[in-house]
Amino acid sequence: MRTGGTGTAASTRGSGAAGLREWARDLALGARFATSGGRQGWLRTLLTAVGVALGVAVLLLAAAVPEIVRSQDTREEARSGAFTHQSAGPDRSEYSVLGKDANNRWNGYQLYGRLLQAEGSSPATPPGLDHIPGPGELAVSPALKKVLESPEGDVLRERLDGKVTAVIGDEGLLGPSELAFYKGADDLSVAHGATRVTKFGSPQDEQPMDPTLVLLVVVACAVLVMPVAIFIATAVRFGGEQRDARLAALRLVGADIASARRMAAGETLVGALIGLLLGGWFFLLGRAFMAKIELFHISLFPEDVTPGLPLGLLIAVGVPLTAVAVTIFALRGVAIEPLGLVRKSGQRKRRLLWRLVPPAGGAALLLPLAGSLNGGGSVNEVQVSSGVVLLLSGVVLLLPWLVERLVARLRGGPVSWQLATRRLQLSSGNASRAVSGITVAVAGAIALQLLFSVVQVDEERNEHLGQDKTQLDIYGPSSTLADAQALTAELRRTEGVTQANGYLQSWLEAKGKSDDGVNVTVGTCASLRKAARIGDCHDGDAFVVQPGKDEGPPVERGMPLVLNGSSGGENAKGTEGTKGAEGKIWRVPSSARTVEGITSPEGYANSGLLLTPSVLSEKQLASPSFQGWAVTERTDEALERLRTTVFHTDPAYTLWETSDQQRAQEIEGVQQAILAASTAVLLLIGASMTVSMLEQLRERKRQLSVLVAFGTKRSTLGASVLWQTAVPVVLGIGLAVVFGLGLGWVLLRMLDEAKPDWLVFLPAAGAGAAVIALVTVISLPFLWRMMRPDGLRTE
Repeated sequence: MRTGGTGTAASTRGSGAAGLREWARDLALGARFATSGGRQGWLRTLLTAVGVALGVAVLLLAAAVPEIVRSQDTREEARSGAFTHQSAGPDRSEYSVLGKDANNRWNGYQLYGRLLQAEGSSPATPPGLDHIPGPGELAVSPALKKVLESPEGDVLRERLDGKVTAVIGDEGLLGPSELAFYKGADDLSVAHGATRVTKFGSPQDEQPMDPTLVLLVVVACAVLVMPVAIFIATAVRFGGEQRDARLAALRLVGADIASARRMAAGETLVGALIGLLLGGWFFLLGRAFMAKIELFHISLFPEDVTPGLPLGLLIAVGVPLTAVAVTIFALRGVAIEPLGLVRKSGQRKRRLLWRLVPPAGGAALLLPLAGSLNGGGSVNEVQVSSGVVLLLSGVVLLLPWLVERLVARLRGGPVSWQLATRRLQLSSGNASRAVSGITVAVAGAIALQLLFSVVQVDEERNEHLGQDKTQLDIYGPSSTLADAQALTAELRRTEGVTQANGYLQSWLEAKGKSDDGVNVTVGTCASLRKAARIGDCHDGDAFVVQPGKDEGPPVERGMPLVLNGSSGGENAKGTEGTKGAEGKIWRVPSSARTVEGITSPEGYANSGLLLTPSVLSEKQLASPSFQGWAVTERTDEALERLRTTVFHTDPAYTLWETSDQQRAQEIEGVQQAILAASTAVLLLIGASMTVSMLEQLRERKRQLSVLVAFGTKRSTLGASVLWQTAVPVVLGIGLAVVFGLGLGWVLLRMLDEAKPDWLVFLPAAGAGAAVIALVTVISLPFLWRMMRPDGLRTE
């Protein structure tokens, strides 16, 4: 028994080892065919390599995205610290530094800015600097230095108002084109909003991304990567017909079917491995020039564009394995015999049922998410991306079936039409594969544009603001009434500003109800008149604007409110924020008049208490802040002048467009980035289709020469090539429109939107058709060359 068991195990191991040796031998023999087949063999291998290389380069760039995000977060955290609010900062020391936020914008660019003030002889320094700038001195990024030295920098020179004494190093920047500055100051204090630190590098609180933007990004990633994967699978099948004819000769000298298929896989594997190396070189070449590239105000350091090790290994291993698997799968319908080969013996028709399963599964994943993002839910990235990929795979799976069914019924017509349809009837798979990548890209682009059409209309709608005006909100922490009045006056005097208003605002808790309270607005009668219809007003008056149903409890006269942010009774101790001070109770004056709030240009009205200065001292309010708004002409000059006015008042003041407009800008930025990526993918697919078209023409060189030799006009053959491309293109674009609109409709149900623009498919479909037409036109000169009589020559 022991001997028999040992013999069986040894036999099994021997059989496994023999199988591996057979695989290795056949793959190596196929590799020799790829490299020793003369000019034709090398041309076939290089076509495959170039096609794979283009796809690998894009996949490596996609694999670098997580590392790019991580590097950006690391750089951001390394320079933070003096601007992260802390409940109890360090004491003053030789190493301490006071810092204050001074972020800004200029001509659509974000400016990273900080005010710094050293408190000791050895202060901590942010990354990229070796000393803290002195009062009035500026340390700027190389890109900002270039802007300040150019004529375009006049506005910034006036705004920053300092002498450039240092340049920030790369380690202190997010990218080579980032506009950033540190400005020295001598009037900062903790009491007026500055923060003290002894080192830089505090982790920052991560703000969650808007669910709508997350959905757009997830869908875009799935849509952009999927055509690349399809293209790689198509590229490894270049030269299939000549390869199969060669395999028949191998069968004649004794190779069995399994060995022939393994040899074919080995031949493809060489092209895939060369393509893998070439794609890596393309990626490294593009990476070397990354510092000089800026897209949508975003730039990256080359060292940050590095694929993660797991994803890099997955690409390095997955692409060759995919090449082998696709080759063997493609030969499943080819009967390779010693005297020739028969493709799809008996012309078995493609079956429809199994092709409907993936898109049905994708719909089953996405439909239950209907309404999940209405009101700010979270996005299940895995479920959404899987559903999108499965749904879009229906385009790839159904297109060959649709082309086969349609061309089988085509009869008659001009000679060029008959040549095209007959070629499609004999082998429609190659034509379908050539356009499958573009159809997936078009379907995804239609879905994204449908989503954008609804989101943008919803975000950009502001019925309270004219089309020639821009609304900006202004927020300033730890302000005073004098500062509020001064800034409001400066805003109104700024050239290009048509309306402006500002006041102090705070929040007072209701006695014994920490969850309830009243919004308190303190301002002059002139300021309050822009917030409510108050009628006659004198210093000492108080007004009540009742909140809406969902905006809080109603304000009642005599209502007890807790001053200084403390809670409890008349003699209650304060919270930690009041550092032990007694909380005092203040009651809403019985003389307060109920008035109607005025809707501001941004579409909302103040509610709560409106008080003139003598009714309640600003010192009794908890952290009163400046709240204001300004309406300017919709010009860059007016907007930049307004930013300069606010910056000179206090660089820490935040100035932004209304929330709807701000979010619309973010969505527009995501849309521009996706459109740029879509354009790149379309160009990639166009290049791949050109390679694929040339490969098909090369394989048909002999047939074309025979037709010309028998008197067929070249114009007829050229038209036949156009028809042969047009049929799958029209069907593919039609299928892409159906699936794109369907996917867009499913995604809109997640947002609970029901009024899309159903004509958004026209630009995407037109772009896809234009790319295919361009590829066909480019291939015509090669077609003329291949119709020469010398194409009949053989060796």
